[in-house]
Amino acid sequence: MLNVMRDHKSARAELRGDCERCFGLCCVALPFAASADFAVDKDAGTPCRNLQSDHRCGIHARLRQKGFTGCTVYDCFGAGQQVSQITFGGQDWRSGPPEHARRMFDVFPVVRQLHELLWYLTEALALPAARPVHADLRGALDKTEELTGLTPEELAVLDVAAHRQKVNVLLLRTSELARAGIKGRKKNRRGADLMGARLKGADLRGADLRGAYLIAADLTGADLRGADLIGADLRDADLTDADLTGAFFLTQPQLNAARGSAGTRLPESVTRPGHWTAQV
Repeated sequence: MLNVMRDHKSARAELRGDCERCFGLCCVALPFAASADFAVDKDAGTPCRNLQSDHRCGIHARLRQKGFTGCTVYDCFGAGQQVSQITFGGQDWRSGPPEHARRMFDVFPVVRQLHELLWYLTEALALPAARPVHADLRGALDKTEELTGLTPEELAVLDVAAHRQKVNVLLLRTSELARAGIKGRKKNRRGADLMGARLKGADLRGADLRGAYLIAADLTGADLRGADLIGADLRDADLTDADLTGAFFLTQPQLNAARGSAGTRLPESVTRPGHWTAQV
């Protein structure tokens, strides 16, 4: 069991963005619009005005103060270093011909989706309750890893949606198995519109919150132990003193977009965001 857990921790570490090994792809490939999350408009394939020649952000330590909150909640699940160092062999988009840069920018979102699936599959394999489907999950993990190793040309035409659909069947079964062992009535709030909902102190143990809209919801002190949070929109949700112990399929970007405190209890797969209040 110790070796298995060590493997999961190692895999999780590789599935987080490492800017030191990336060519600033999220700062170039992705578009954003002037809003509460971004101070300016930027087209896909156009370098952010804050991106330096060394592929580093010139205002990284002041992103929130400068109006780029969206950058602080984003994570590529390690796709940036995969595309930069493996798919394109360490050749950055600045040094090659224009078509090289375009292909790199096209491939990055594809690999990002695959790496997100790798994150979910890795999480699923760490759940003892999902043991009945562990063999299938491992097969899906191996297949997804294989896809990340395709050539740029192959990745550009890959049907990621079809692969995601196959993986999702396994993740749904994993969720059912994991939540079945949790005591109490398990609420089904899948895809529910809970924007701004008053859920302070709510009992959401083992709840199905897949794809739920929890934007600006008050989840202060809520019990979310063992809840399925895959795809839940937690932007500006208040998780102060909430208990998310054992909640699964929760990603770092989701957590980064929420608000919380030192009293918020988290699963081991994520880290407490630095911008959260230190109040307990």
